[in-house]
Amino acid sequence: MVYKVIGLMSGSSLDGLDIAYVHLQERLATRQTPKGWDFELVKADCYPYSDDWRRRLGAARELSALDYQLLHVEYGRYLGEQVLRFVRESGLEYQVQLVVSHGHTVFHDVGRHMTAQLGDGAALAATVRVNVVSDLRAMDVALGGQGAPIVPIGEMLLLQEYAWFLNLGGIANVSRAGFGAFDVCPANRVLNELAADEGQPYDAGGALAAGGAVDAELLGRLNALSYYSMPGPKSLANEFGTETVLPLIGQALIDSGGRLTTADALRTYTQHIAEQVGRAVRLLLVGTEGASTGAVASTSAVARQMLVTGGGAHNTFLIERLREVLGDIGVEVIVPDTGLVDYKEALIMALIGVLRWREENNVLASVTGASRDSIGGAVWLGQEA
Repeated sequence: MVYKVIGLMSGSSLDGLDIAYVHLQERLATRQTPKGWDFELVKADCYPYSDDWRRRLGAARELSALDYQLLHVEYGRYLGEQVLRFVRESGLEYQVQLVVSHGHTVFHDVGRHMTAQLGDGAALAATVRVNVVSDLRAMDVALGGQGAPIVPIGEMLLLQEYAWFLNLGGIANVSRAGFGAFDVCPANRVLNELAADEGQPYDAGGALAAGGAVDAELLGRLNALSYYSMPGPKSLANEFGTETVLPLIGQALIDSGGRLTTADALRTYTQHIAEQVGRAVRLLLVGTEGASTGAVASTSAVARQMLVTGGGAHNTFLIERLREVLGDIGVEVIVPDTGLVDYKEALIMALIGVLRWREENNVLASVTGASRDSIGGAVWLGQEA
């Protein structure tokens, strides 16, 4: 059976809403290949947020309980309106069987078993009049997991030719197939905020960073943040970037008395991302053959390849730094076609929703640290009986 699904993803960088219409079909195991899923990314687009929506989503943490719930419903209807627009512009009327929404993460406090994504699934389903799956992380967090990353299930089932995965979104996360995954560090959310100081929405191609110099003292302070010494599984809330990292960088710029420039801060933070990804890869190699020498255990070329996706994959300067750091430990950086770079997470949300609809496990405890694998997501029947 072919499932015809729309996946929605709103990342912490607040650039816009990713929408992907995909065809998914289960592939049974053979002697040569394990069970998996085939996919076709039929149509995809990113609808940028207006300045008003960017402001409202960014300030949602400060709202009262009532105002937050009102925004939750309003944003759910907004998501539905964008889906209808996408369907109309793509000529997909009467073709979509299921809509799967990640929502926009506002709160993530796994220590108290809580995660919250804006975007009411009921409001979305009522607007599009199609069945909807939402609240994808909540069950895992309730079971003691980090609720993140949740994409490794999709990587395992859709992209079996790779052993390593790196997503460079608002937060960078890394996974090694069969061994684990975790959030690495803030990425685009910090880089974009620094670029905004130079009047740019983002550092296109890393050009600003390439013109700066690494400040060893600032880099040392960043690398010394306590999160990086924690073992996995672990995950980051958005405010780690906005309330911990950015103030640290801002104070360094002030203390330098003008010696440090924004370009220097961008260059330093780019190096920080590359070094923390390298550190994460080494952590995921601990306990496996070859870990003591820093080499990847398998001699297969494929097992040495890391698929890099997310908006940061377009940052050619960051990719150069990653290739330098990861090359030293035998991992080759692969940047795929633009469709997969930009819409991998929306694609995987679609698969997670299909697995929920089939009542099959769609979140891996081996990744999140939960007490067991789980079937995550709330189902909203938008279609009339």
